[in-house]
Amino acid sequence: MGTMQAQLEVRSRRDIVNFINANPVSRPGLKIILLALAGVFVDAYDFTSIGIGTAQLQQQFGLSAVQLGSLTAIMAVGSLLGAIFGGYYTDKFGRNKMFLIDLFLMVFAAFGAALSPNFATLVFFRLLMGIGVGLDIPVALSFIAEYSNMRKKGANVTLWCPLWFSAASVTGLIALPFYFLNQHEYIWRWSVGLGGVFALIVLFLRYFYMNESPLWAAQHLTLEESAKVIRQTYNIEVNVQPQAAVKTSAAQVSKEKLSYKAIFQGKYKLRTVLASIITFTQSMEYFAVGFYIPTISTILFGKGVIYAITGTIVFNLFGALGGFVGSSLNTRWGVRKLSIIGYVVATLGLICMGTVGNSYIGISAVLLAAFIFGHAFGPGSQGMTMATLSYPTELRGLGTGFGQGITRVGSVLGFFLFPVVLAAVGLYNTLLLLAIVPFLGLVATLLIKWEPVGQDVENEEAGFTKA
Repeated sequence: MGTMQAQLEVRSRRDIVNFINANPVSRPGLKIILLALAGVFVDAYDFTSIGIGTAQLQQQFGLSAVQLGSLTAIMAVGSLLGAIFGGYYTDKFGRNKMFLIDLFLMVFAAFGAALSPNFATLVFFRLLMGIGVGLDIPVALSFIAEYSNMRKKGANVTLWCPLWFSAASVTGLIALPFYFLNQHEYIWRWSVGLGGVFALIVLFLRYFYMNESPLWAAQHLTLEESAKVIRQTYNIEVNVQPQAAVKTSAAQVSKEKLSYKAIFQGKYKLRTVLASIITFTQSMEYFAVGFYIPTISTILFGKGVIYAITGTIVFNLFGALGGFVGSSLNTRWGVRKLSIIGYVVATLGLICMGTVGNSYIGISAVLLAAFIFGHAFGPGSQGMTMATLSYPTELRGLGTGFGQGITRVGSVLGFFLFPVVLAAVGLYNTLLLLAIVPFLGLVATLLIKWEPVGQDVENEEAGFTKA
């Protein structure tokens, strides 16, 4: 893509878009990408931290399988609300403002959940926590895409997935000291509460080091204000031509409204359908299996919180590995090919575990690790990458917000159904039934042939009409 220009002449918004797409990430830009990924780490930690102590939590509050499913699903409901509204408002008000609001909410919710005296209070704070996570992820992925050049966009956005699994492993590592300190019944409180500490740290770092997205600024602010972001981020001289500055004065910057119907129009319709199917299926398969790894580990290896902790650490490392491999291959293989391969591995893993896994614990463990790896390698990491890279800047918040919303529909079903079906038909039959989910995702991805990696969606002709 060449070396960075020493000076940028800006005659139109297109010049800023082309500059970002052609030049490597600057050092300040890399800091912003890392802070966005740090937020994803906190999001994942908050989602998974309660999983290790579900048995103790269920016992403390006397929860039925339906109540436990409801408790875990309520955070996904909050995320659904946060994603749908957050996707719209992050396009309207800017990436940076939403970034600070959602983390503040997550700090408050994590501490409230950790101190909850009863089931109803815990449900309320888990709902708030979910709203914070739902707001955060669309903004984080938009930031990453809009600070990355064309060559690295897919790989950088896909990094959210290995960060997610790394955070899930960290929940196990954090729980270990409390286990050895004989805090078994309070492990879930310590784990959830520490999520608030992590969110507070990231909140302060974002406040001091974040800047607005240059592509969002180019779309919604004046060219001079956009140039200021470029100067701060890339440390180069930016000259806005006087004629261009007049054309894009503050009074003339487009304030036309965009609604979610825009991503279902023209060329974006099939992209949205494919992104929705991948995000839905990967989410349902993960939150029905991946979130309940602590529970599955105790079924496989024996009751006791130490098995839940160990399983959480080890199996999620396979997810982190799969996510990193998928990210490294994203530029060469693309989102669609990686998703297809991952679906095949996930489907076979669940079918084999459901049919022959109960014959030997070692076989079950290997198949579960294979499922987690295939999921993270393929649809788990690529679904939100598809949703992020399929749209130009003016639609990206809507696209990622809708993608996160569909993700949360899948996670609500996965969260709620797994403990209910598990109690009714047992582990192996549950996993066999779940194999339908990645199989359906595989069929859809084979039929819809859209590949966003390497596509310059910013310079496409508009495929939608404004309200």
